[in-house]
Amino acid sequence: MSGRLLLCAPASGGGKTTVTCALLQALADRGLEPVAFKSGPDYIDPMFHTAVTGVRARNLDLFLMGEAAVRRSLWVNTRTGGPAVLEGAMGYYDGIAMTGEASAWDLARVTGTPAVLVLDARGRALSAAALVKGFLAFRPDSCIKGVIFNRISPALYPRLRDCVEGETGVKALGFLPECPQAALESRHLGLVTADEVTHLREKLRALGALAQRHLDLDGLLDLAASAPPLTEVPPPVAPVTAGKPLIAVARDKAFCFYYADALALLEELGAGLAFFSPLAGSELPPGTRGLCLGGGYPELYAQALAKNAPMRAAIRRAVLGGMPAIAECGGFLYLHQTLADGAGEAHPMADVIPAGAQNGGKLSRFGYVTLEARRGGLLCEAGERLPAHEFHYWESGQPGEDFYAQKPKSSRGWPCGLHTETLYAGFPHLHLCGAPGAAARFVAACARYTPERDQI
Repeated sequence: MSGRLLLCAPASGGGKTTVTCALLQALADRGLEPVAFKSGPDYIDPMFHTAVTGVRARNLDLFLMGEAAVRRSLWVNTRTGGPAVLEGAMGYYDGIAMTGEASAWDLARVTGTPAVLVLDARGRALSAAALVKGFLAFRPDSCIKGVIFNRISPALYPRLRDCVEGETGVKALGFLPECPQAALESRHLGLVTADEVTHLREKLRALGALAQRHLDLDGLLDLAASAPPLTEVPPPVAPVTAGKPLIAVARDKAFCFYYADALALLEELGAGLAFFSPLAGSELPPGTRGLCLGGGYPELYAQALAKNAPMRAAIRRAVLGGMPAIAECGGFLYLHQTLADGAGEAHPMADVIPAGAQNGGKLSRFGYVTLEARRGGLLCEAGERLPAHEFHYWESGQPGEDFYAQKPKSSRGWPCGLHTETLYAGFPHLHLCGAPGAAARFVAACARYTPERDQI
């Protein structure tokens, strides 16, 4: 049985990720090979989904990707798998500004996916029914078809189930009790990455066992099967080169924020990918013609990155020698002359950008933006626009001004980013599936690059 459903909640912190991981683990334990997706731009939750399913989870972001790319990802990644579980972001109706645009509700509506409300029921009785009823009535096409109660006792569940079903007509599909031993740690940017969680496998197995015992798995599978089939067949992506230029992708504990569909798009466009570690490696993979330095937490590993002088030198030679490169947020920080760690101590980095980076002390720029290029370069021509998002505490002494970032439905904006014929570097993250022209330009630039230029 396949199909799809979306888990949502009234607000952040209600346990969506815990319930999603528990459900995925329970479905995997049944041998159903579930497929996972995350609504919105978050990189970390899909890492937990991947730890459960064993396959790369995908993001579905209507702002960053657009409807066509979202539908394509959902279609491509559910063709051969088992049931698809989509995890919502923030509160169910929370989207751009005070609208529902690009919200979990918008995703459920656009894709025809039934939603299940995950309700933190601690301290609630009849009020739980009022909350569910409010979410049902707030939009006539709410898509909410069920509810799961989180953090309640087995003794309370039957009464709460009967109450909510009687008051709202929505089917209760089980509950999860409080489980401190399976708690997932968090930090200033949200959950810690899956690789950093102590005894993650044991925690996931415990969550899966709870889901087997307390969730209505058959009811959830029936609901998923009720989703209308995805009949839209996406057009194939045509390669822009036959040369298969090799793009080196930094991936380790310091650099781990990537969209799996965006990396797959680079391959569809004709590139080859090779992963390397700026923490542990000493040089770029042989034959590298392009470079991706993704986001992550380089500030947590600044000392270790600084100690790896051969890799810092190799990346400096490559970027200054004209190798096409994309460096987003954490990758952007790595290109600085110095990077301060959490204690404020500055460490030498790749020294491409003649400035230091340090903790700004607060989350000053957060959320979706539209980038308008003030200067043509690697990804686009002057005047073109790219959807992006920002989320960072660290600040740069040279944040760049080759783009202008405009908040949607807001008067707020700021200059940002460095953009040359061979480099995009800045705090904003891109999802290349929402900017296929930029992805094609990047791959084409990698195909044109010759290593003889990589000399400083």
